Amino acid sequence: MKNRTLAHAFTTRRSVRKALPETSFDNLEKSIGMAERGSSGQIRLVIEANWPLMHVKQANVRSRAVEWFSQLHVWDTEYNNGVLIYLLFAERRVEIVADRGAARCTPQAQWDAICRSMETHFARGEFEAGLTEGINAIGDLLRSHFAADMHRNEQSDRPVLA
Repeated sequence: MKNRTLAHAFTTRRSVRKALPETSFDNLEKSIGMAERGSSGQIRLVIEANWPLMHVKQANVRSRAVEWFSQLHVWDTEYNNGVLIYLLFAERRVEIVADRGAARCTPQAQWDAICRSMETHFARGEFEAGLTEGINAIGDLLRSHFAADMHRNEQSDRPVLA
């Protein structure tokens, strides 16, 4: 628990920007747009630097990801196929929250495997590469289950830095 608290205490938005500069955010935005093509699915990316220290002990990454999923209305898509990627930068932990349409088509183990793959990249300091790989894998899943000739963008492709 002590290491977790220290990680949150010393990780800031500046830490995120050092690892993922503005050009990385631009590249990730383009990757999301490309991954959504050919499907009706929507992908959102939230990168949260840290949590307030008073919340670190009782909070968990999955619950926080679900909060962001709700706050950004990722569930509010025509086919219920929005997917949120949530990265807690202080812990290098990632969670994927899929709306009911996407979750029905893809077993949780598959979402978890994408998360663990991204985390492997993060452990090596390869944040943009890890996120891009995850975005592309989710795009492949969305195209396989929600193929569409025309893509209507219902959610912003721009990553959120919190």
